[in-house]
This record gives sequence, C-alpha cells and structure tokens, in this order.
Amino acid sequence: MHKVVGLIGYPLGHSISPAMHNAAFKQLGLDYEYVPFEVEPKDLPEALKGLRALHIAGFNVTIPHKESIVPLLDEVLKLARVMGAVNTVLNQEGKLIGYNTDGAGFIDSLKEDAKTNPHGKKTVVLGAGGAGRAVSTMLAEAGVKHLVLADVQEEKAKELSEYIDSYFDLTCDFVCVNSEELQRALDQADILVNATPIGMHPKIDESPLSEKIKLHPKLLVYDLIYNPSQTKLLKTAKASGSKTCSGLGMLVRQGALAFTIWTGKEAPINTMWKAAEESLR
Repeated sequence: MHKVVGLIGYPLGHSISPAMHNAAFKQLGLDYEYVPFEVEPKDLPEALKGLRALHIAGFNVTIPHKESIVPLLDEVLKLARVMGAVNTVLNQEGKLIGYNTDGAGFIDSLKEDAKTNPHGKKTVVLGAGGAGRAVSTMLAEAGVKHLVLADVQEEKAKELSEYIDSYFDLTCDFVCVNSEELQRALDQADILVNATPIGMHPKIDESPLSEKIKLHPKLLVYDLIYNPSQTKLLKTAKASGSKTCSGLGMLVRQGALAFTIWTGKEAPINTMWKAAEESLR
C-alpha cells in the first residue's frame, strides 16, 4: 500500500528532506513518498486534521511549528516534552505521536562528524527556539559540564536556562548576545553551537556573532545551518583556527531517526547523505 510522509513548515523554500527520504525509500524498495506541505501558523490545527483524514503515515515539523504543535498532538514522547519541541510525528491509526529526533541527530553528528564527545565539556549555545531547546536539552542529557545560552530574546534564554537548571544536574547560565559575558563564556568554552537561523541562505553574509567577539583555536564551532555549508560564522571560526562542522550531518542523522520511526527499518545513511549533498548543489 502506497504511504505518504511529509514536512510541514512556513515558508518552506527549498527543502532537501524530500530528496533525502525519497532516495532512502527507493534504496530499500519501500512504497513511500515524502511530500512538502506549506502550512501557515494560523492553519496548523486545521492542517493536522487534514493530515489525519488523509492517513499520512507521518511527517517532519520545521520552523515555525516545532513548539506550537506540542499541545495539538495526542501523545508526545518524554524527551520531546522536556524539550518543548517536536520535529517528527508518527500517525498511528489516527493517533498523532510527537518525537524529537533533532537532539539525538545533533549528538550523533557531534560524535561521528565532529569527532567530539560532549560529556564533561563547557558549551555555549546561540538560540533558544525549537532547535536551541532540542540541542541544549540533549547536551545536558549527554553530561556537559557547563552550559551557557544566548538569544536575542533574552527572556527566552533565561527561561530555557532556568528550565535546564531545574531538570538536569549541571550549571546552565544565560548571557546577552554579543556581550562581554558571552565573550568570557566563549574564552572558557570547548564547544559553540549556532542554533539560530542567522547566516542561512539567502542571508549568507550575516553571522550570529558580532565582529568584536573573538573565537579561540581550541574551540569546536558547530553550525546547525547546512545551506550554505560554509556560513559566515564557520568562515570566521576557521580563520581563528577553530575546528568547524556544518549542520548537514545533523540533518541527515535526524532524518535517519525519523525514517526508522515511520518505517520500522534502519535508514541507509550513506544514501541519504549523498542525496542531501546532491540536492544542495
């Protein structure tokens, strides 16, 4: 029986998820198809009714619905509930179940692609939205020593830092973006993660950090953005001698985890990676 999975977000622009998943379905001979659905925020409750009625097997959730979809689902897995963000939904006979594969995909990529185990490391995360929440929660779960959060909406960073503080056994602070406190945190840090959309195509000449912020050579800079593969932040980091990693690995690995949730099969990661790279070109 032909099954459809998809992606909801707004605006969608060019997504590489369809190419990545459809290549994986083809590789394993599965009768599935991945389709993007552009859904405006005001239409989200109705869209979910429609996806249910159409018996869509499951779907990914991207900006700006990752947090707002949580209360609209029938069930949300514990870690996704802790994160307050869902990026993958399984339709189990009309029951919509929310997961978050972003966080686990990020940790997998950190270990596999950046060859870095976050356990015991000091980490700074820029951005406290859906992706920032997922990444920060998983870093705390993975046992980082110290976490510092920064967001242009300071209240968001404060709220997330207090939440992580109360939930996990570690110190989690928040600082102002591009402040002296952020500079001090970066001077001490082992890992910097950009979980903001700043620097994403088409605004490729923007960086979440101002030019006065300096990076040190022992830092790993991980940018969740994968288009372009070399963001302004990563170029600056390279020039400072820092190690860098783009978000393509996280995209592929979170996609592979979603693939398994929908199909029950192990995802062909190399096929997905190749398709993602081709689609980016």
